[in-house]
Amino acid sequence: MKAIRSFAIGRLSAVPLSGGRFSAGLIFGSALLCLQVILIIFAPMIAPYSPVDADPLNVLKAPSWAHWFGTDVSGMDILSRVIYATRINLLISVTAVAAAFVVGVPIGLLIGFYRNTVSTLVMRVFDFIQSFPVFVLGMALVSVMGQEIWNVAIVLAVLFVPMFARLIRAEVLSLRDRPFISAARCSGATDGTIMFKHILPNAITPAIVQISISIGMAILLTAGLSFVGAGVRMPTPEWGLMVANGAQQMILGVWWAALFPGLAIVFSVLTFAVLGDALKRFSEPASRGEE
Repeated sequence: MKAIRSFAIGRLSAVPLSGGRFSAGLIFGSALLCLQVILIIFAPMIAPYSPVDADPLNVLKAPSWAHWFGTDVSGMDILSRVIYATRINLLISVTAVAAAFVVGVPIGLLIGFYRNTVSTLVMRVFDFIQSFPVFVLGMALVSVMGQEIWNVAIVLAVLFVPMFARLIRAEVLSLRDRPFISAARCSGATDGTIMFKHILPNAITPAIVQISISIGMAILLTAGLSFVGAGVRMPTPEWGLMVANGAQQMILGVWWAALFPGLAIVFSVLTFAVLGDALKRFSEPASRGEE
């Protein structure tokens, strides 16, 4: 993922717009995201065929005018499945990251503000979760819960919660003893007011930037789980599952069945990697003309 991001963003220069300074990467990433949103919304109108209807008479057909991306081993149109898979992969990834953000941010805020036995215990739980390889733990949890779309999203959310919580905790620890917090205490502000009015607005920016990067990671994990047979199952259109099925046919010279869904994964991860990096640069004070 880092290689894809570094290749994509390179030396994209800053472009001044009326609302401030926006990097070219932010504009480029937003354009790519809009394209994917269009595919998600208008998939039934864009896809030329049903993504789940098999056609025994058109098995493993090479790309042609009838089937631009060819067909797979079941005779299903690969272009249609790639388009519809955008819905599945982004639904899982966005849902998982959003849930992890909603749960992880308050936890990080609390364990960063209150340094006590409970906070230490929560951190040890996060240490335990993160001591396992993410992919291996994801496979184990999905196998226990069942290979359904929502189960995959829940598992990914559980894996991402510690990341958001740790990120917010680190920011809170750097802010809780600042002079403006001491001033708020002296003015009689409650802990809740200090946390949610004074600390959280100053600590939330890195977590917001992390959302975009985490969605790209979630897309890779979703595709990886399906590739090894631990994610969603046929006939659901999903990029990793399509790559796995197509890879079995490559020895026969059927290159298109794995190539196009693989390119869709690269394109989608590239979108959020570029967007996340651009948001990170834009959030830095220097990018806004601040000293």
